[in-house]
Amino acid sequence: MKSLLIACTAIFMSCASTSSQKSSAMQGNAELLVSESQGGAETPGFRIIKEEKDFRNIISGSFGISEIGKESYIKYPQFPKNKKVVLYNLGTFRSGSHKIEEIKSISVKNQILYVEVPAGEPSGGMEIQVISSPWFIFTVPTDYKFTSVELKYSK
Repeated sequence: MKSLLIACTAIFMSCASTSSQKSSAMQGNAELLVSESQGGAETPGFRIIKEEKDFRNIISGSFGISEIGKESYIKYPQFPKNKKVVLYNLGTFRSGSHKIEEIKSISVKNQILYVEVPAGEPSGGMEIQVISSPWFIFTVPTDYKFTSVELKYSK
């Protein structure tokens, strides 16, 4: 009986580790670099960032202002050389938090890049109405060819 329990535990542990390897391989296709709740465009859309200088100009405001001559404590993300870097503006919202915290998966079909992100949780109760224009920057493999980006919200 004891050996049966040990065997079942070993099988369960191997299955659990296999599923996490699959999800980490899927996550390896996309990496969320920066996500902000303010500063994006009024309408949804994307553009591919091709130069590190452009990348630095976009993200510099999202990490605060550091004084010239003082050592910066800010750790900027590195510009990936072997992936496409995509800036996506979510548009304008009148209330709630729409900041992207995670990318679950990505895929390309009919030249549309589908980006699966977690659906936002309703916050309930009365809210102060704040206008926000969230945006985020993420990477995809260089061989992905797409002409538009579509977000898919999942729970």
